Amino acid sequence: MTRIDFYVLSSADAQARLALICKLSEKAIGRAEKVLIHSDSTEELQELDELLWNFRPVSFVPHKLLPKGFVTSGTDNEAVHLSLDGPGADRTLLINLATNVPPFFSRFERTLEIINDEPSIRSSGRLRYRYYQQRGYPLQHHKM
Repeated sequence: MTRIDFYVLSSADAQARLALICKLSEKAIGRAEKVLIHSDSTEELQELDELLWNFRPVSFVPHKLLPKGFVTSGTDNEAVHLSLDGPGADRTLLINLATNVPPFFSRFERTLEIINDEPSIRSSGRLRYRYYQQRGYPLQHHKM
């Protein structure tokens, strides 16, 4: 069963949220996990794509921004995919930035939900939390 981790930031700062996503991605690839960062916003993924190249001068997070409708073959060498669509078969960790629960989240060993204090992100995060909770998924809560 997929484990769900909620990372909750105390500020509404969008950049702090994106920086945390970069750090979590870096940590995941250090454990040889294949990551899918899913969003329903092209602009958010493009901003994250840029930040993953530059967020820390001494690290490199190999990643690829996938075009809408692109389906991977499962043999892609990039550790992190940024996508508006579903995952390739080789992904083990989902970082969800979308407003709703992605219909494919249960294919992953873990799903991370990154919540900050911006009202729309916070309220949609609460709805997703209830969704997972009502279905019996194991939930972890991390205050940042």
